[in-house]
Amino acid sequence: MDMSIKPKLLIVEDEPTILRGLTDLFVFHGYDVSSETDGKKGLEQALTGNFHCIILDVMLPSMNGFDICNAIRQQSATQAVIMLTAKNAEEDIINGLSLGADDYLAKPFSTSELVLRVSALLRRTGFSSTDSIITINDEVNVCLKKLTGTSYHKEIRYTRREATILSFLHQQQKSVSREELLKEVWGYKSTDCLDTRTVDIHIAKIRKKIELDPKMPELLVTLRGEGYQLLCN
Repeated sequence: MDMSIKPKLLIVEDEPTILRGLTDLFVFHGYDVSSETDGKKGLEQALTGNFHCIILDVMLPSMNGFDICNAIRQQSATQAVIMLTAKNAEEDIINGLSLGADDYLAKPFSTSELVLRVSALLRRTGFSSTDSIITINDEVNVCLKKLTGTSYHKEIRYTRREATILSFLHQQQKSVSREELLKEVWGYKSTDCLDTRTVDIHIAKIRKKIELDPKMPELLVTLRGEGYQLLCN
């Protein structure tokens, strides 16, 4: 994406103070910001506005953030979505990721952290033309550009995060720790105080898509004490 053009951002948040603060924040950082306080109106904008990134609060009037995210994913596998969840609401986090959100941030959050997350997500919006298709074995492949693939004769759709994880593991061709994934794929500078369950959730989702038996993985394996490795034939 050409960052000389202002990135278009949609914020769907019903708290006026938070919405005003986030709008001012991203305008200051060079974004073209649209906003909505109502869930259904937010979805309407999301589906018609051609945004580079959408920030969704979970709790919204008329339609919650989960339903909005799900509706967005029905139309677009590549739309960048970040969800704002309640503090320590693990169920919300898992639900949001399962519906295809690219990232999440728990309230109360650091505004500078949110700006970094959006910026990192936009950098990952497109993949280079090189290595755009990953061939894991004769039966499993992934197209990084289209976020689609085939797995044992089944058509598979991937989230951007899942594709990015597979791309990184494919490039490494060695075991990669959870901490390294959080730094290289999620963009965290430090992982000292981070919960690594979000990595495990994504690995489990990927295994369901590429493994014949996700409970006994043969392609995306766990190496005890080392991390994860993608084994390509």
